[in-house]
Amino acid sequence: MKIIVRNLSRETTEAELLALFKEYGDVQYCKLVMDKATGKSKGFGFVEMPLAGEARAAIKELNARDIGGNKVRVKKAEKRIEGAAGNDSGAPGS
Repeated sequence: MKIIVRNLSRETTEAELLALFKEYGDVQYCKLVMDKATGKSKGFGFVEMPLAGEARAAIKELNARDIGGNKVRVKKAEKRIEGAAGNDSGAPGS
């Protein structure tokens, strides 16, 4: 299950994020989203856990927890729809 973690402190590291989720089970993937211009965290990231039960437990326990001075928001990541981010190429009337 892919999980999104929002409102992370800009100081939170990928290793710290990984350690938080490893408390609840196997982590297949963990990635902070970085600003290309500054190289600093944008304050959110993604975690993927192969077992849905462990992922749900992590979401339940970590959502709204204070981490690094910020109250984080943790939930199941929604599937991204191609072209939904303002890409109107090929749309009628373009």
